[in-house]
Amino acid sequence: MSIVMTGGGTGGHLAIVKAVKEALVKEEEKKAALVYVGSTKGQDRAWFADDSDFDTIYFLETKGVVNQRGLGKVASLWMMFKAILQARKLLKKHRAKVVFSVGGFSSAATAFAAKSMGIPLVIHEQNAALGTLNKILKPYADTFISSYLEESPIKAYPIKEEFFQNARIRSKISSVIFLGGSQGAKAINELALSIAPELKSRGIKIIHQAGANNIESVQKAYTELGIEAEVFGFTTHLAKYMQEADFAIARAGASTLWELSATALPTLFIPYPYAASDHQYHNARFLVEQDLAWLMREDEIEPEKVLSLLDEDLSQKSRGLMAVMEKEGSQQIASLLEAYL
Repeated sequence: MSIVMTGGGTGGHLAIVKAVKEALVKEEEKKAALVYVGSTKGQDRAWFADDSDFDTIYFLETKGVVNQRGLGKVASLWMMFKAILQARKLLKKHRAKVVFSVGGFSSAATAFAAKSMGIPLVIHEQNAALGTLNKILKPYADTFISSYLEESPIKAYPIKEEFFQNARIRSKISSVIFLGGSQGAKAINELALSIAPELKSRGIKIIHQAGANNIESVQKAYTELGIEAEVFGFTTHLAKYMQEADFAIARAGASTLWELSATALPTLFIPYPYAASDHQYHNARFLVEQDLAWLMREDEIEPEKVLSLLDEDLSQKSRGLMAVMEKEGSQQIASLLEAYL
């Protein structure tokens, strides 16, 4: 028998699969085989093609349907129908006892196949604004997990333990981290450079994730300003950088938001304005409504207002985050999946 995990397309979805998978394989004796079903499109292959923790891995030929039009939508639906038939065969072959879906177009075929076969479906939604597929499947899920919903049986977001271990109370600012993601964010890069002279005058260190394609230009701009800054694109040391920082200015993708929160790092969120269903804004809003973060739209950015936040009581935000953040989200989900065996 097996636990089948599906979904992805983007790093935010895939990070959940990885975290829960690691919790399942941590046990001395696996209770079931682990099978991953993703898509030939998106980032699924890059994340899991060579992952030996899974007993079997499949990549079905699928692509998104929602953003397609005309004949493109017809072709995508036909591709999805064929993938559902494939997924049904795979679920039967591996005697799937439960399917864990994290959403994204690559989960659709396996999730629909599971429901058509009466196999329990557990869904994890990463964002405050439900994804299109998860919105459709939510009424039919046996368990629906979301850190933003009161009725969710599990509220803890699956985050690596190191982020919790790095949590500390911030009382004064010695360093600021700018997080635009591995691809960078133009608005955050421009804001960082505009306030860099003032940060330097206050003796505040700058840590800046400028994006892989922007490292050279951003580093050059700092040099011309006579400012030393730690500039990078992709990194595997994000937990260390977050732990070092006393204040963050960041996008509000789900993984980034919850990792910053687990680190108890006071943050000004500047959501990506073109995210599906404006989910980054709603993610950040969830924390702002609890007085645990700040929020500015890109068209609301004013350097003076941003600098004024540095004078606020950061310890209140840090203590608040430490009080509400729950640990062991990955383990809780793993235990729930095993209960279906």
